[in-house]
Amino acid sequence: MVFFAVVYIAEGVGQTGGLIAQPLNNSLKQTYGWSPLQVTAYLAIFNLPWVIKPVYGIVSDFLPLFGYRRKAYLILANAAAVGAYCWVTQITAPGELVFALLLTAYGMAISSTVCGAVLVENGQKFAASDAFVNQQWLWFNIAAMASGVIAGQLVENLQPRTALHSAAAIIAIGPLAVVAAGWFLIREPASRINLPEMKKTFASLLAALSLRDLWLIALFLFVYYLNPGLGTPLYYHMTDQLKFSQEYIGLLGSINSTGWVAGALLYRRFLKHVTARALLNFSIALGTIATAAFLLLSGEASAAAIYFFSGIAGMVAFVATLSLAADYCPPRSEGFAFAALMSITNLSGALSENLGSFFYEHIFHRHLDPLIIVSAAFTIVAFAFIPFLRLGDKRPGEAADGAARD
Repeated sequence: MVFFAVVYIAEGVGQTGGLIAQPLNNSLKQTYGWSPLQVTAYLAIFNLPWVIKPVYGIVSDFLPLFGYRRKAYLILANAAAVGAYCWVTQITAPGELVFALLLTAYGMAISSTVCGAVLVENGQKFAASDAFVNQQWLWFNIAAMASGVIAGQLVENLQPRTALHSAAAIIAIGPLAVVAAGWFLIREPASRINLPEMKKTFASLLAALSLRDLWLIALFLFVYYLNPGLGTPLYYHMTDQLKFSQEYIGLLGSINSTGWVAGALLYRRFLKHVTARALLNFSIALGTIATAAFLLLSGEASAAAIYFFSGIAGMVAFVATLSLAADYCPPRSEGFAFAALMSITNLSGALSENLGSFFYEHIFHRHLDPLIIVSAAFTIVAFAFIPFLRLGDKRPGEAADGAARD
């Protein structure tokens, strides 16, 4: 649990949607005059390392590095992220930034993949995948809360380039802490390349690819997370139409993360023992209401309430879907299977963000309300897919029959 907390604090600060996001958005908008679609398209490339997560999972499952399947990859990935963020502190041009930030994205994605494999292995062993997912995203959002406040202060009080460089310097501390956590907290038996073991792992990989339930989960996750994204359009709407200060926009990010933390506590107190089916239905209903609530966005007070409620809905959605994904991963191919399912959500999310910005700029001519309605409607569609999962009375954290260990 301590390990998951440290890794996801670093993820909450260090992902390109974390502390760097607002300074980067502001720099591209103010320094270069980019439109919402241009900014979203630029940021889309940082989704590539997350979409190809199964590659890292396969490598980690099959090829031990320096005698370990997980620890060595985790340490090297985070060390690379530290170096890349130090590089970001020295550059400003978008063309150079994209390469440096892409390296940070690869480091964070590999770290997340390895951490996901650790989650699945131990989650199925202790029937605690939902508790581990909850722990990860609780600390991710505690870190995101701090990131929102710090980012807002940097953008409000510093020049765009200085704010960007300062954010990168702060972020570098996070993955450095994970290097230490990986060294001291990961306990795994020494491993080496072993042909019989590789054959067993390969057989498990083939079994994973042939599992009907795993394909159904993948399809459900794609549909669940496919809705026109509000992220960049909201930033432009709040900046240009509502005239929010950059400091307050950063604070809203923290308020949203506070909602995620509240959602984690809500799950632990009231939702831990409900069935997976009931939790998914509840998360979709909550997500639809949270999206539609942005129609009421009119000022700072309403924004704070909406962002907080949206955070609660987001946390419930993540626990519902990520624990479901972890429960269906077969043994020996945990890294690949879980990473593949997470890549589906990342791909769907990336498509959603670009779709949302395209609609906002070219279909709805920078009017936010129609985009909100369309996004809420997309969320409702996920209800139709739940019966096909055939979850029965399964509870979050219980391994599915096909993934159960001997």
